[in-house]
Amino acid sequence: MDRLREKSDRLLGSVQLDFQRDLLREIKWDWRLISLLGARGVGKTTLLLQRMKMAHGMDRTALYATLDDIYFTDNRLADLADAFFKTGGRVLYLDEVHKYPSWAREIKNLYDTYPELRIVFTGSSIVELLKQEVDLSRRALLYELHGLSFREYLQLKAGEKYGIIDLKDLLQHHRELAAEIVKRTPPFEYFGGYLEYGYYPFFLEGEAFYKERLEQSVRLVIESDLDFIPGYDPRNARKIYQLFYILASNVPFKPNVSKLSDKIGVHRNTLVQYLHHLQRARLINTLYPAGHSISTLQKPEKIFLQNTNIAYAIAPQVDRGSLRETFLLTQLQGRHHLSLPKRGDFLIDDTVTLEVGGAGKKKSQIREVPNAYLALDGIETGEDSRIPLWLFGFCW
Repeated sequence: MDRLREKSDRLLGSVQLDFQRDLLREIKWDWRLISLLGARGVGKTTLLLQRMKMAHGMDRTALYATLDDIYFTDNRLADLADAFFKTGGRVLYLDEVHKYPSWAREIKNLYDTYPELRIVFTGSSIVELLKQEVDLSRRALLYELHGLSFREYLQLKAGEKYGIIDLKDLLQHHRELAAEIVKRTPPFEYFGGYLEYGYYPFFLEGEAFYKERLEQSVRLVIESDLDFIPGYDPRNARKIYQLFYILASNVPFKPNVSKLSDKIGVHRNTLVQYLHHLQRARLINTLYPAGHSISTLQKPEKIFLQNTNIAYAIAPQVDRGSLRETFLLTQLQGRHHLSLPKRGDFLIDDTVTLEVGGAGKKKSQIREVPNAYLALDGIETGEDSRIPLWLFGFCW
């Protein structure tokens, strides 16, 4: 345990507190068991270490450990927790739990055995953390950490801090809200940068190699992380990467499952499962028709890349119309339910219809649709139902 403590102290000493994600303040940290999931690279480790530093400083009541550490090839989590608790430890911050065999059972046993011990654990968004061999859903609070919103990116790049804008307020008062922001920060000075390299916090480590690092991350997800899905055959990684590249080259994509399955050489049902794997890995977003229930074997109506940065890193050609729709979907999906309406591009929470386009887009396609708005690229401020696209980046 001493070696793990040294690593924990070293990481804790290096983590910065000057920028903190909103989720850090939203999590109910007093709960005994908290799970945090998220895609590779969105900042789960940093969030854990920031919480630990703020709540405990360098005292011995808390410990950070990543469960893919070589320590756990020869030692059990249960033994670490027992020794930690007996020496006064009270909060365990466990990273990458899905890489440790039987993690769910051991955490459940720790929860039952040590009522004074709190556990916060992270895992990949690929793994259904609470649907394991033991049921943690009645014990754990589950949160998901997404990448940076445009609002958060502005805070990091321009040094301007803005609060989250409620979607209802945005729709009603967008002109005043946009004008106030434009006075402080010209959005188009930063919007292009966000679309290209602003979603994953590791852009702070250098923009020059950002795309290469993101492409490497995508490969690791497909070639390594998908292995943690029960029943997944790692021999399929090449076909999944082939499918992902086809999608990246054509998004937004209305899938013809028969043609796609023939092209890749897999059965239709297998192809749909692959799409679900890519969705769970947070590499793509899928959209289903409004009012329809979703099953594992149901094909999505429309497919997008998960965020615009992936398009710049993977797609052979970047289409502006695709970037606009992907941006809007990424900015709203964290706090809202999105589906595909009969008219328009997105239906938000079954009540608001949005049509996305350039500055010259007209409302003709949604003229008869109630509660419908245009989300327009290339305008700083809007008027009536014409809303600047960039402003939706303040909704989370």
